[in-house]
Amino acid sequence: MEGGIVKRGKRSRGALKGRAADAGAVADIQALLDSAQRSSGVDPRRRDLLIENLHLIQDRYGHISAAHIVALAREMKLAMTEVYEVATFYHHFDVVKEGQTPPPALTVRVCDSLSCELSGANSLIEGLKKALGDGVRVIPAPCVGRCDQAPVAVVGQNPVAQASVDKVKALVSARKTQCAVGKYVSYPEYRRNGGYDLAIECLNGSRDAELLIKTMENSGLRGLGGAGFPAGRKWRIVRGEQGPRVMAVNIDEGEPGTFKDRHYLERDPHRFLEGVIVAAWAVQISEVYIYLRDEYAGIRAILEKEIKALQADPPCPLPPIFLRRGAGAYICGEESAMIESIEGKRGMPRLRPPYVAQVGLFGYPTLEHNMETLYWVRDIIQKGAEWFSGHGRNGRKGLRSFSVSGRVRKPGVHLAPAGITVKELIDEYCGGMLPGHRFYGYLPGGASGGILPASMGDIPLDFDTLNPHGCFIGSAAVIILSDRDQARTAAGNVMKFFAEESCGQCTPCRVGTAKALQLMDAPKWDRGLLEELSGAMADASICGLGQAAPNPIRTVMKYFPKEVE
Repeated sequence: MEGGIVKRGKRSRGALKGRAADAGAVADIQALLDSAQRSSGVDPRRRDLLIENLHLIQDRYGHISAAHIVALAREMKLAMTEVYEVATFYHHFDVVKEGQTPPPALTVRVCDSLSCELSGANSLIEGLKKALGDGVRVIPAPCVGRCDQAPVAVVGQNPVAQASVDKVKALVSARKTQCAVGKYVSYPEYRRNGGYDLAIECLNGSRDAELLIKTMENSGLRGLGGAGFPAGRKWRIVRGEQGPRVMAVNIDEGEPGTFKDRHYLERDPHRFLEGVIVAAWAVQISEVYIYLRDEYAGIRAILEKEIKALQADPPCPLPPIFLRRGAGAYICGEESAMIESIEGKRGMPRLRPPYVAQVGLFGYPTLEHNMETLYWVRDIIQKGAEWFSGHGRNGRKGLRSFSVSGRVRKPGVHLAPAGITVKELIDEYCGGMLPGHRFYGYLPGGASGGILPASMGDIPLDFDTLNPHGCFIGSAAVIILSDRDQARTAAGNVMKFFAEESCGQCTPCRVGTAKALQLMDAPKWDRGLLEELSGAMADASICGLGQAAPNPIRTVMKYFPKEVE
């Protein structure tokens, strides 16, 4: 039990067979779990807390040994294979088999996704390997959510913006491995400025849930994690399911080019938390689970502190809120894979139907939302649906938080009208192109949104407007290319990302992304074979990763044909 609902799913085993646990390793694990229980008041030996427990081991020892896997399986009454398959699924767990040498105590990860590659990530990786020597592990990493600060290195958990060999070397020498937390709106400050007034009105009966849901529907707010499903309609659907109901909040923004959730949470976390409380009240949610990507160590510290402050002095009755930590897996940005991960499993997308609104987290109807969607709830309800829908250009309605990176003077999160064009975005919000660079092309929706030439820079940026051109806006991650770049090289970078991040569950994605990457390395692309492969991936993959992975291939062949001939 946790917060009053039963965790459905596979039961833990009774007497376990197999390998005997080492007494010292068992003592290590018992000490970690007992400490966690004293801190949280929750039994950490529950099946759904497996990933949290693996983090305890990784944080304490810098790796996860075979002996500790056996001991953890014993304590949680799980088969060793269950623990091993979860531990080896996620990038941030260093599983060390018997006889293997553990990794160095300190790891430096250098993002090699597109925006960082454009800013010299590959040469930075080679320079750091030479400068830091064998005592520090230097490895490439997928997008760390700081594309506006490219190139980015992460020393332990400490991100380094505009990283250089000297910057990183200085932090390594000083052993500054913890992420610093900047200034943000704290709980007392948020309350002083009218924060949680809306939540109070909802919980004391001053607001009507039906009218509130109608306001959300009339605002036209759509899910801002990428899929764009109307938020108000989702509330109504889940509310119509038989309770108990739960909420799962997705803050696993691993799409290369996306960093808007980090931007808002680093500045105003309670605006998001108030949106969570209001949505939970309107939909009659029993428990809330917030899934945060592991790369956001600073935000994890903020949320842990601010949720405790909120719970210690609640402005109104609160739903139980639980913060869960990802472990480095892009696939967990897909809603059902995220739910599997919250349940302590590998992040494998589920087949649908049933949809998560019907059978989701722990088998209950689940309201799944991206962080930013909930961030706007307070403003929309207090200012009215017309306030939000009144913004927009080129016949579109609403606001969009564009994560802009690449060859512009002012990369960052830019709040702009929905329907703005990329040329307008560059000129009005990004200060123009970098000196000496000419606008050549752009990715309108991150790695999976396709690539378009500058000549198509007058298309309104919004949901559905890019679909006829083989692209989509997704989470509004816009990466700008200049005449010093090649679209085919950008496509190769993102395909490498997809091949590495495929969960491997379905053959079209697992084999297709790897095969596509090989074919894209050829000086001249085999257009017929790549199109056939793209069709198989798009039509037969289980989830959006494999379905959208062909978009960069197809758009480069269509709009940049000279580069691949």
